[in-house]
Amino acid sequence: MAVCARLCGVGQSRRCRRRQRPNQQDQSSDSDMDEEEEERIEGRRQSYVGGGPESGVPTAGPSDSCGSSSSHVNRRGTSTGPPHPQSLADLPPELLVEILSMLPGTALPNVALVCKKFKQIINTETIWRRRCMEEFGMKDDLRKMEVGGVSSYDLYVKRINPRVKSGRFMKLLPDYEHMDYRDVYTHLLHPYRHILGLWQPDIGPYGGLLNVVVDGLFIIGWMYLPPHDPRVEDPMRRRPLFRIHMWESKKATVECMYGHKGPHKGDIQTVKKDEFSTKCNQTDHHRMPGGRQEEFRTWLEEEWGRTLEEIFHEHMQELILMKFIYTSQYDNCLTYRRIYLPPAMPSDLLCPGLFKGTYGSHGLEIVMLSFHENSARATKITGDPNVPAGQLTLDVDLSRPVVLPDLEQQRNIEELSRLVLGMREEVQREATQSKGNSATVKGAAVGACGVASDTECVEMEHDARADSCQPGPSRAATNHHEAQPFVLPMGVTARNEMYPRTCRRCFYGTGLIAGHGFTSPERTPGLFVLFDQDHFGFIWLDLKSFSLYSRLTDHLAHAHAPNMEQFEAMLCNMQSWTS
Repeated sequence: MAVCARLCGVGQSRRCRRRQRPNQQDQSSDSDMDEEEEERIEGRRQSYVGGGPESGVPTAGPSDSCGSSSSHVNRRGTSTGPPHPQSLADLPPELLVEILSMLPGTALPNVALVCKKFKQIINTETIWRRRCMEEFGMKDDLRKMEVGGVSSYDLYVKRINPRVKSGRFMKLLPDYEHMDYRDVYTHLLHPYRHILGLWQPDIGPYGGLLNVVVDGLFIIGWMYLPPHDPRVEDPMRRRPLFRIHMWESKKATVECMYGHKGPHKGDIQTVKKDEFSTKCNQTDHHRMPGGRQEEFRTWLEEEWGRTLEEIFHEHMQELILMKFIYTSQYDNCLTYRRIYLPPAMPSDLLCPGLFKGTYGSHGLEIVMLSFHENSARATKITGDPNVPAGQLTLDVDLSRPVVLPDLEQQRNIEELSRLVLGMREEVQREATQSKGNSATVKGAAVGACGVASDTECVEMEHDARADSCQPGPSRAATNHHEAQPFVLPMGVTARNEMYPRTCRRCFYGTGLIAGHGFTSPERTPGLFVLFDQDHFGFIWLDLKSFSLYSRLTDHLAHAHAPNMEQFEAMLCNMQSWTS
């Protein structure tokens, strides 16, 4: 190897930073450069990358199928060739490493077919490490993990092998001694790139939120669970459902993480675009020695943070038992559908995203807040037997702000009912008028177009669309509104009494309610209360209850929608899944 044995890890060298495999043999017929020349290239690497090599610095390149180097170095170290390279292959190796590391990983194998010099440089660990970091967000170093293992506590599992006598817990890690970034990219990250991001499991009306991320040398599917009711301010809880990693054979292995006996064999199948399924091949690992009763008690403590005896509400006990029986049927096979986070616009009332909110006896649920012209919509990511996941739980009209009275009048439920019901009658009256005037307006527009020129008609239509898309007064200068005192009316129940006592804006909206099994659904009027950028609430007027929502602050990679059109199509699909 004539160029960067120690820099790039190609071939063998005295101080090579890349660990050489024991059975690796040098296939190149080039002779190694002198140590003095190698030191010179290593020392000039930063100057090459920063602004190009200085004049008079000797360079050397291997003679291969790309052609000999355009500049040669004599014994005195002076350049005898042209001052500038004539082709890409004439560049110094350290510059080629920087250039090729900017290409996508899928294009690098084709680059390696150009010539032997490119093939040698493509094997550089620096290139593949950069690809793993930029394309998949991989942050951990292979060599550090080889020494210290995975730092995540969730990857420690209970010791199930009686021959292991090294404590109660152990790490189930493969041997990474002979693994490099190219193997990780080729056999793990790239083949499973399509499952990274946010997904909604198909668990009937309950839904869920799954986030598949690259965690060190693993691809892990984390199921996000809301905090224990009613602590809406607590962070989200995570539970690993599956993980994918590599063994010494350079083959990705899928393991199911469900149950209490540690990882076991699983499988992942791609059903179609934006949909995949997981299957457990050893469901006996999900069973507990105490049978279903012990499994229910363990599930109840994880799901609700309490025992069944501590839940005095009989209706809530029935809902909890129903959920356990239903969700336990999906412990061996699950199907997931991709979901996106809504794109943010400068005119939004607040930053859209995921929120966790209180839903009475059903506990805490996850909703997705998004903005659509003059309306704000909250879609359920997790649901319940009454209103399942995927349905539009809140629909807020941002063109209809509500001015709250003083604190004494806010405590009166009759005053709140008067304000909200007055807005409802106004909305219904305008809807009736718009239906009657739509035919007249359409006819007038056709007649005007018949008299005016085509250019004037186009301008008229453009102005009409622009007027209809203008944001309402509620979305202009939202952050400039001063906070005003807020208190819940007497008789309105709230699961969490620690709600904010000041708010910024209030709007008329409707909430979706239904009977068990999503029977007789209807939209009931209510009041949307904006507290700050991370909190909002909704007063269900007919139910006389209050729901408090708090933002989910976890970082979710590979989750944002490419554009608004794809996001709205995803919302329509979500509603059809559970309708």
